[in-house]
Amino acid sequence: MRKVLYTLMVLLFGFSYQSCKDEETYAEQREKERDAINSFIGRDVTIYSSDGEPLIHVGKINTISESTFYAQDSTTNLERNEYVVFENKGVYMQIVRKGSGEKLKSGERKRIICRYTEFNILRDSIQTSNNSTYWQTNPDIMDVTNNYGTFTASFNTKINGGGAMYNYYGSTVVPAGWLIPLTYINVGRQLTADEGIAKVRLIVPHSQGHSDASSNVYPCFYEITYQEMRD
Repeated sequence: MRKVLYTLMVLLFGFSYQSCKDEETYAEQREKERDAINSFIGRDVTIYSSDGEPLIHVGKINTISESTFYAQDSTTNLERNEYVVFENKGVYMQIVRKGSGEKLKSGERKRIICRYTEFNILRDSIQTSNNSTYWQTNPDIMDVTNNYGTFTASFNTKINGGGAMYNYYGSTVVPAGWLIPLTYINVGRQLTADEGIAKVRLIVPHSQGHSDASSNVYPCFYEITYQEMRD
C-alpha cells in the first residue's frame, strides 16, 4: 500500500510539473534549476522528515574546484563542509566516508547495495528514500561494471523485485550522478566496528538524474551509502 501511495505521489508531482513546464521554455527551466542549486548551496539547510523531525543537516556549502579536490588527495574537508564541483557534469559531491574495502578495478563487476535519501531541491522536500522500515529488507541494488574508467550500472530487480528507486520511477537505469563517486570511494563491507561503508552527499542536476528529473528539469540532493553485496 505504501509503495502505491509513493508511486501516486511521484506521478502527481510529475503532472504538476508538466503543467508548469508547458508554460516555460527549456532555457527558463534550466535557469530556475541553477538558481535553486545556488540558493541551496548558500543556505544553512536542514532536511526534515514528513513528521517534522530533522534528518540531515546539510549546512551552508563551500565549493571547491576539481584541481583543489585532486590536490587534497581526492578528499573533501568535512569541517569546512566542502563539495567538489564537477563542472562538465554540473554535479557537486562531498565524500563523507571513503569506506572500507577497495575501489572497483578496471574490468571488474560488483553488486552494490545503496541506501539513500532523495531531496527535491525545487520542491524543498524529500521525494523518495529507502531509509525506512518498509525498505529495510529491500534496498536498492546496483549491478555495476568499471569499463576501464567508465562506469555503467543498472538496478537489479531479480533479487528483491527492485528497491525504492525502481518502484518509484519504474526504470532500472541508475542516475549518472550516482556513478560519479565510484571513481573515488572504496566499495566493501563493514568488517570491524572501526570501519564504515562509503558515504557521499551529492547535488545532481536534471541532466545527471533519473528520467523524471530529466524530463521535468529539477535538481536533487542525495545522501547515499555504497556497500558491496556478497553471496
